[in-house]
Amino acid sequence: MNNYNKLNHTTWDCKSHLIWIPKYRKKVIYGSLRQYWGEVLRELALQKESNIIEGHLMGDHVHLLMSIPPKYAVSQVVGYIKGKSAIHIARTYAGRRNNFTGQNFWARGYFASTVGRDEETVKQYIKKQEEADRRVDELKLF
Repeated sequence: MNNYNKLNHTTWDCKSHLIWIPKYRKKVIYGSLRQYWGEVLRELALQKESNIIEGHLMGDHVHLLMSIPPKYAVSQVVGYIKGKSAIHIARTYAGRRNNFTGQNFWARGYFASTVGRDEETVKQYIKKQEEADRRVDELKLF
């Protein structure tokens, strides 16, 4: 029972493997900013009482293994993180002071999968994503 989280009336272990992409998979913009986002995404997750267990920011997508309490829907947490991080990017790196409408940084959808007993497998998969992505990019050169 040591690996379980607790709320007032609930004991839980809810983990999700999440993936989403920037709009049009803009590697140039996303790739240059991704070094700053780890801490931003962790702070936003904590605001929804969630925890990023494992994460990797690839050149054109985000991979996260998150622990999300059952009182929040996965879509609610992902929507919050994507929305607030886009606003942070616009204000901090694009020089916009107001919220902007009609312009999106993240694409609309995301992938979500619950993680049961395969948590270690998912962690290893996320860790090895950068190496696999680099190999695919090298193959495209030929």
